[in-house]
Amino acid sequence: MIGKINSIETMGLVDGPGVRFVVFMQGCPLRCIFCHNPETWDISGKALTYTPKQLVDKILRYKPYFSNNGGVTFSGGEPLMQKEFLLECLKLLKKENIHTCIDTAGSIVNCEEILKYTNLVLLDIKGTNKDNYKYITKFDIKNVNEFIKLCDKMNKKLWIRAVIVPGINDTDEYINELIYYIKPIKNIDKIELLPYHTLGVHKYKELGIKYSLENVPDMDKDKCKKLEDKLKKGLNI
Repeated sequence: MIGKINSIETMGLVDGPGVRFVVFMQGCPLRCIFCHNPETWDISGKALTYTPKQLVDKILRYKPYFSNNGGVTFSGGEPLMQKEFLLECLKLLKKENIHTCIDTAGSIVNCEEILKYTNLVLLDIKGTNKDNYKYITKFDIKNVNEFIKLCDKMNKKLWIRAVIVPGINDTDEYINELIYYIKPIKNIDKIELLPYHTLGVHKYKELGIKYSLENVPDMDKDKCKKLEDKLKKGLNI
């Protein structure tokens, strides 16, 4: 069994609690208009290859750096696109008593077995209804709704994140929609709004892909923080 890995970060600080070994996996079904990792979209794209054992052996070499309060995060792309490989990695890491996290948009369903071996889910909320979700991702929202129900059923701990883009979802009205959408979700440990940035725009030019938000500036961080405060207040978090 071979997994396709776009890149690895050995000392990640923003992809879960503590210091993380972050595995950015290749492949994603979504085409988010604000994505800053378009090089991860194509599952057949240029990637590093590992067996689960090879990857976990590599991770274990860094265990002294994250063993106290961190762990391993599988990100992407969309890690659930490589279910069998991901599941085997999670099982091996559980044997080593290592905290695991998946950073996902929840766009792929039937992953109950994977969630059994996952300590934390970082769930990226891309939209609040079928229309704005389709506009942002070019995908149907029904899968993420099913994924959220499964997380609730399994009582999974969640960190909720959402990207805020100027002129698209940076309004009080959208925050109210987020509150309504997120409120029924159980077991949320943390929630944060991420300000849109243009750091990945050059990748689109290199890949020959048209960038949808070419004239959109970076999101104002202070405004984003105020919207986040409003969201947390509305959710009593």
